[in-house]
Amino acid sequence: MAQRVEIYDVTLRDGAQGPGVKFSSEDQLRIVQELDAFGISCIEGGQPGSNPKAAELFQRAKDLDLKYAVMAAFGSTRHAKYAVEDDPNIRALLAADTPVVTIFAKFSPTHATQILRVSLEENLRLIEESVAYLKSQGRRVVLDAEHFFDGYREDREYALTALERGWQAGAEVLVLCDTNGGSLPWDIAGALEVSRKRLPEAAFGIHTHNDSGCGVANTLAAVHAGAVHVQGTMNGYGERTGNANLCTVIPDLQVKMGCEVVSDEQLAQLTRLSHLVAELANMAPRDFEPFVGRDAFTHKGGMHADAVNKLKVSYEHVPPETVGNRTRISVSEMSGRSSLLQKAKELGIDLDRDAPETREALKQVKELENQGYEFEGADASLELLLRKAMGTYRTFFKLRGFRTSVDRHDADSPAISEATVKIELPDGTCMHTAAEAEGPVDALNYALRKALEGTYPELKDVRLDDYKVRILNAQAATAAMTRVLIESSDGSAVWNTVGVSGNIVAASYRALVDSIEYKLLNSRGHEID
Repeated sequence: MAQRVEIYDVTLRDGAQGPGVKFSSEDQLRIVQELDAFGISCIEGGQPGSNPKAAELFQRAKDLDLKYAVMAAFGSTRHAKYAVEDDPNIRALLAADTPVVTIFAKFSPTHATQILRVSLEENLRLIEESVAYLKSQGRRVVLDAEHFFDGYREDREYALTALERGWQAGAEVLVLCDTNGGSLPWDIAGALEVSRKRLPEAAFGIHTHNDSGCGVANTLAAVHAGAVHVQGTMNGYGERTGNANLCTVIPDLQVKMGCEVVSDEQLAQLTRLSHLVAELANMAPRDFEPFVGRDAFTHKGGMHADAVNKLKVSYEHVPPETVGNRTRISVSEMSGRSSLLQKAKELGIDLDRDAPETREALKQVKELENQGYEFEGADASLELLLRKAMGTYRTFFKLRGFRTSVDRHDADSPAISEATVKIELPDGTCMHTAAEAEGPVDALNYALRKALEGTYPELKDVRLDDYKVRILNAQAATAAMTRVLIESSDGSAVWNTVGVSGNIVAASYRALVDSIEYKLLNSRGHEID
């Protein structure tokens, strides 16, 4: 029978402490619902006594119909100057009214004496009394053994005694915490094995940080050594270099180690969940993340792409659909015809392997990438290139010229840019429009829209979501080549386009035009008139 591992998510506390991560109250509530639907066992909402937002979350979460998860409130053992029933932190934990309460305690003698400023015996009493009191109030108690591995190295007997006192007082799970992220997998496994021998009836958990780059590895080592409770965050968010990344830990446990974590149907939602949490955290999804990253199953080299087409397991360690991801073929200067054929198929284009059009398209890709074009992140521009090479491209307008200027009256006045555009429509009509904006690219975008929206009203739905500029040969200074990547959307689809030039406005224009043409191609059809 597969080992059952409980996942305890700390995204809303530890994750929210990560640099740049910011959750609103509504975001927090949405994340609780999404984690529950995914099958997470326990969701830690934060410290109810620390800020009003955490208290609000616990109050609002009571009205949620959670199907798989329970909420947990987080706090410390009682303060040495209070009786346990009078301690403000303990009272706040109880007021949160969660089924689970997690308290952290000092397991390093140095931390107990120098940070808490209590004797070693008094520290043990803090643990024992806090756990016992919360248990007596009907709460399931999780004991986080803070700095356990540091304490274990410093004074093994004291760290084990502290675990023993917590277990005897009624803790449901003893969580060994690598709080400063400095341990290695064999440190984790060895200490856990000794702890289990000391307390063979106890349930053990693991909480790791990624300061040594071993957060995931340390978590897996702990489960292999007998841990049944895993703490971590979505996308590995957390202080410093982050916590153990549940988006890696969960599929590793379930797919690689055969543990029972979530259902297969829930696991197939992992990529979507990862990207949703990133969006709510105001963080860009990391393309290179294992399992859920955009590039996790992307193949760029021609031989690799050809091998994957013949036998997917040759370069894919799991079926990407298992975690809700998919295979992507990246077309670049390293690509061969196999890569181009597979990428074309992905884009819905049927290329003949031996056709001259295919050879011409591949030649163009390699020439353009040699100039600085990058099609790995610009599928829309690549699709336009392929359709032009095949002769199936439909022309919606032709450029007859554009001009931009920047005007600034004095050093204190804002710069105003003006753009003029001349285009010819399919019926021969010539449109000559102008627009002003703060920057030349923005002015150019407005001028193009003004010229085209009367004929193509669907362009009113298109917005530019992202604009990136990359200098390709910085050593050329002001004469350097510039690559512009634009992300566009219309409310239902998102697409990316690219332009390259020694002139940033010209590069931007190319990417803007590709964005507009791609929208029209998909709304008006691919057939040539």
